[in-house]
Amino acid sequence: MDFAYDAKTEELRTKLLAFMDSHVYPAEAVLEQQLHDAADPWERQPILEELKAEARRQGLWNLFLPDAEHGAGLTNLQYAPLAEITGRSPHLAPEALNCAAPDTGNMEVLAMFGTDEQKKQWLQPLLDGEIRSAFCMTEPEVASSDATNIATRIERDGDDYVINGRKWWSSGAMNPNCAIFIVMGKTDPDAERHRQQAMILVPRDTPGVTVQRALHVFGYGDHAHGGHAEILFEDVRVPASNLIAGEGEGFAVAQARLGPGRIHHCMRLIGMAERALELMCRRVSSRVAFGRPIATQGVVHEWIAESRVRIEQARLLVLKTAWLMDTVGNKGAHTEIQAIKIGVPSMTEWVLDKAIQAHGGAGVSQDFPLAELWAATRTLRLADGPDEVHRMSLAKRELRKYV
Repeated sequence: MDFAYDAKTEELRTKLLAFMDSHVYPAEAVLEQQLHDAADPWERQPILEELKAEARRQGLWNLFLPDAEHGAGLTNLQYAPLAEITGRSPHLAPEALNCAAPDTGNMEVLAMFGTDEQKKQWLQPLLDGEIRSAFCMTEPEVASSDATNIATRIERDGDDYVINGRKWWSSGAMNPNCAIFIVMGKTDPDAERHRQQAMILVPRDTPGVTVQRALHVFGYGDHAHGGHAEILFEDVRVPASNLIAGEGEGFAVAQARLGPGRIHHCMRLIGMAERALELMCRRVSSRVAFGRPIATQGVVHEWIAESRVRIEQARLLVLKTAWLMDTVGNKGAHTEIQAIKIGVPSMTEWVLDKAIQAHGGAGVSQDFPLAELWAATRTLRLADGPDEVHRMSLAKRELRKYV
């Protein structure tokens, strides 16, 4: 594995770093003010549209998608350092580049499994940034960490499928520009455990779809993901052609979607940790307590040194995982994908905690991004599978070598 970034990655890194300095960081305060002034907290903010137009003009668009026909054609290893940079401003930069979840995962699903008609109707507008989408998998009535528990029904009725069920934490659904849902449900409860599910495309304006409420994350609206919603599906009827991949393929599609999604989150988390460390170093260098700069305190030295060590360890594992996904595929990188999903959010949470502590009361205020970054990071220990499930699966995989 070569640790140097190739020429294409370096070129994009240079452009992206300049874009962050000249456009994204200055826009953070603007977005906060626009959200404060908005009558509807979920309405599209002008600053985001300005950033998206500029990013597209500069060629910083759809960098996440390795499919050269639809995306930038970058490998996971090439995209990793770019996603890390966007993680420094996770509520602005990913969406500005059309690289924000859940749209990224939904676009990957459509690119991999969609029919020509599905790609034309839904993938292309998503790639162009004209619409947004939601992913509807998790349910309030069942432990959704086990995807085979999903209870929502998708039943064939002539030329249609009829959907009934309740979803929550449906990321993206509160965005008024969200036009399409990808919904996971059961087509055959009597089939083999991992062949019971399917995924289907449900336009948001379909009769029987009710977006009931927004779900907040530690009190935050999470506008970066287009909001998380609880949604009721009551006798929702869509054409059979809206099914993705086929009956019984839902679990496999979900796994194909979640692998890249997990590493993208971890890539961005490295950037979040880097920003937290930077803010911590600046803060302790400018504050005096008990007659001397906070930066001279031994415990602060320990926080800073340990943060650097943990960030570097996590970055190397993420880069190894990206390299394996490129060379042996997602299945061959399964162990590493689970390892980063366990380790990187915990690392970032630790660094953010120390940065908050170093800031004192300011660390939990709206004057710094640390509190909101911490909330997003803590949530990722649940999203895309909780830590405990990944630990259990990873341990079983290790034990197989000896049993």
